[in-house]
Amino acid sequence: MGKTWVLDTETKGTGAQMVPIEKKLNGGAGGSGPVVVEPRRRREPEPAKQAEPRTFRVVDAMSRQVIADGTDLRETIRALEGARSVVDVSVWVWDEAQDDWRLLTFGERQALWRLRGSE
Repeated sequence: MGKTWVLDTETKGTGAQMVPIEKKLNGGAGGSGPVVVEPRRRREPEPAKQAEPRTFRVVDAMSRQVIADGTDLRETIRALEGARSVVDVSVWVWDEAQDDWRLLTFGERQALWRLRGSE
């Protein structure tokens, strides 16, 4: 544990300065007494919240027919294997914070597309 420091206000014209509490208690010259400055205590980090598995919806871009709904990542990738191209489907992910579906960006869809056949 580190030293405890105090604010020494008994200096002459130069202002106050921080000194170890031992110096102030042993050799201090009267006055109103030391002002104790406690060392900073570290806050315990909050435990990380476990992320829930993502839930996806895959929709055919031409017919607007739902191909997969409420599926996890593996099932979603399997559903993409039936599509001819990444632009033939719309992929949505459930957003807990917004309590709504969010359309994946083209880059996110491409990332899923590249995972096809990897199992």
